[in-house]
Amino acid sequence: MNNKHSASGFSTRAIHHGYDPKDHHGALVPPIYLSATFAFPTAEYGAACFAGEASGHFYTRISNPTLALLESRMASLENGEAAVAFSSGMGAIAATFWTLLRPGDEIIVSQTLYGCTFALLHHGIGEFGIQVRHVDLTDLAALQAALSPATRMIYCETPANPNLRLIDIAAVAELAHRQPNITLVVDNTYCTPYLQRPLELGADVVVHSATKYLSGHGDITAGIAVSSHALAQRIRLQGLKDLTGAVMSPQDASLLMRGLKTLALRMDRHCSSAQAVAEALQAHPAVQWVTYPGLRSFPQYELANRQMKLPGGMIAFELKGGIEMGRRFMNALRLFTRAVSLGDAESLAQHPASMTHSTYTPEERAQHGISEGLVRLSVGLEDVADLLADVHQALAKCSRPSVRPAATAAHVLR
Repeated sequence: MNNKHSASGFSTRAIHHGYDPKDHHGALVPPIYLSATFAFPTAEYGAACFAGEASGHFYTRISNPTLALLESRMASLENGEAAVAFSSGMGAIAATFWTLLRPGDEIIVSQTLYGCTFALLHHGIGEFGIQVRHVDLTDLAALQAALSPATRMIYCETPANPNLRLIDIAAVAELAHRQPNITLVVDNTYCTPYLQRPLELGADVVVHSATKYLSGHGDITAGIAVSSHALAQRIRLQGLKDLTGAVMSPQDASLLMRGLKTLALRMDRHCSSAQAVAEALQAHPAVQWVTYPGLRSFPQYELANRQMKLPGGMIAFELKGGIEMGRRFMNALRLFTRAVSLGDAESLAQHPASMTHSTYTPEERAQHGISEGLVRLSVGLEDVADLLADVHQALAKCSRPSVRPAATAAHVLR
């Protein structure tokens, strides 16, 4: 595979890495290989492919030229050695867990996780003899105390979905790697490699729901895992091939590569607009608290500046009046669309407690820092003036005397 752009900048690699039109009849856009199976020139070559002794393509559930180009490009952007593509983010997470964990092992996970990851851990992984332990990974002493000889994995999201809690990746990696056989896995969906590269900070595996910012257009579901060559090969041949079969289609791989071409431009716009919306929310009297890594009031503002290039496009907040006012706000929105997911060109609003994080019980949400009235915004690519106008008109329908004392974002990060 042509890697002449391996030393180039981020956007150049997102557009060109691993591909030369001269090798494909001059086609500027990489071709889509729709074949499920691939012919062997000899029986011996076929046997070598199945034995892992030859690197040719032989079945799309394991590898495909279109997917291989995407994987090479994603590995380059995350500064990893290799990547594996999946049909969804949950496919990437599940394949990584099932590959690297065995009965009797222990996985330490952060307190706040995407609802389906939480469900996979407690209704899947945890029921097969694997101990799942939630630990406040912002407290390094608590993590140190939680590590045991059975610990095989530490898993976190940073920023976390939905309350944007950050984890100091470098500090957690340093602790994790004092003990042999611990793999640090970081979900980098909210940031993308344009804003944050966990492997450079010491993580062993990075996973993405590529459905989100990496694709950026809301028209596919996709997942990615990036790691060393050795780990990627294990995840491909066990987690993907044998345990989940969560293979990405070549068409979706092509659409994802199209999205990567504009990733840097889109993330710059997402971040600048989200900053403006977060500042407007924070200044409004109807708002109880706002959490956004770009606000100086954000409890982990210094860590955000150190670990992330920009503060991202996601905002969490709660209105005075809690869930009732949150619903009123969402129903009053005209430009923001009420929908789950994130990272699309369209701005989206959703209520995690009744939607993406409904797999938690109310007690679990309280324990893990997800308030019942929290509203999550994914700030899109519309004109920021229009977004601000929509937020202000919706907030006007929620203004009323305060029903409880003013608070800050700190209470959802405790």
